[in-house]
Amino acid sequence: MKIVIALGGNALLKRGEPMTAENQRENVKTACAQIARVYDGNQLIITHGNGPQVGLLALQNNAYKEVPMYPLDVLGAETAGMIGYMIQQELSNTVPGSASIATVLTQIQVDPKDPAFQKPSKPVGPVYSKEEADKIAAEKGWTMAPDNDKYRRVVASPKPVNIFGLAPLKTLIDNKYIVVCGGGGGIPTWVDDKGKQHGAEAVIDKDLATALLATLIDADLFVIATDVDGAYLDWGKPEQKRIALAAPDAALAFGFASGSMGPKIEAAANFAKATGKDAVIGSLSDIVDIVKGKAGTRITNKVKEISYYS
Repeated sequence: MKIVIALGGNALLKRGEPMTAENQRENVKTACAQIARVYDGNQLIITHGNGPQVGLLALQNNAYKEVPMYPLDVLGAETAGMIGYMIQQELSNTVPGSASIATVLTQIQVDPKDPAFQKPSKPVGPVYSKEEADKIAAEKGWTMAPDNDKYRRVVASPKPVNIFGLAPLKTLIDNKYIVVCGGGGGIPTWVDDKGKQHGAEAVIDKDLATALLATLIDADLFVIATDVDGAYLDWGKPEQKRIALAAPDAALAFGFASGSMGPKIEAAANFAKATGKDAVIGSLSDIVDIVKGKAGTRITNKVKEISYYS
């Protein structure tokens, strides 16, 4: 089975945890140990987020005043290399030694006329207090937005429309490589009227980009691994219910929040609609049962009604 796994940010860094290389390495090691449990008999393609890392790089970059700060597409490429390296190495230490693993920088096309460029919404970087956020916004000209009880920088998040370099990706997959790609939603790239490629000052949503990737490589299963065991209605309330099965349109109709479960539901629904195959949102610790169809919230065309876990 060809399985695409999108690792959530918590697989790299837990909320509020210091953003040290050591912490990220330990979290990646834990995530790779889970992924290795479904290696036998499957083809694995792994993507990952990079929000905290690209935000930290931007801060570090901005601290050096001798040169202008690098644009977000360049910082995104740097983080994709760094995180991909960690995942590749920890997987090498976990799966059988005969496994071949490759990390691929992935350019993903966006539309330069996407309205998202006029309305920054994607959180990147660490969390700040209100006072810190106001100071940083004034100093750097960044857009800051609430994130629960804290604040984070927000940047443009255009929709992914295509993937450059798909042929070499498919070659690696067809030759049974474990492929780490699409890091941070891929490197946002636009094409001018002469066919030339350019980086975009943006961050693409990792789950939406991975849904496109999973569709284009004809994946059998798309797994969105997060820090909860599924999508819940009335989350945090006494009457909360965890969705077991849902048709794509039924799941979209609930209108999950854009800052949390919304993009994951949209990504899962996009894949299910485009391919007729299943997408699952769930905890990485449940990966074996997710693959068996026994865990997570499964977005599928095989049902018309929504069912819940008891």
